[in-house]
Amino acid sequence: MSGATLDYHNDSISLRVVEALADATDTAPSELDPLYNTVDPEALDRLFQPDSSDDIRVTFEYGDAHVEIRGDGTILVDGTVHDSR
Repeated sequence: MSGATLDYHNDSISLRVVEALADATDTAPSELDPLYNTVDPEALDRLFQPDSSDDIRVTFEYGDAHVEIRGDGTILVDGTVHDSR
């Protein structure tokens, strides 16, 4: 697929969640427990597409953190916005 580039930060909600968790916990993303131990990252990516409804909302616990993902792409960790499109 020549010339096509996937911008994971903007295109993959699961990777954006990992970045938000890393930011919230002041931990390198590579040092976090895998997201798939808590939630299916592929399911999140399928659910949160650019044409998804803004009414979608997913919440889950990751360790001691409460994570909320909103349909508009906003990611909150413990009530603080850590990533927003």
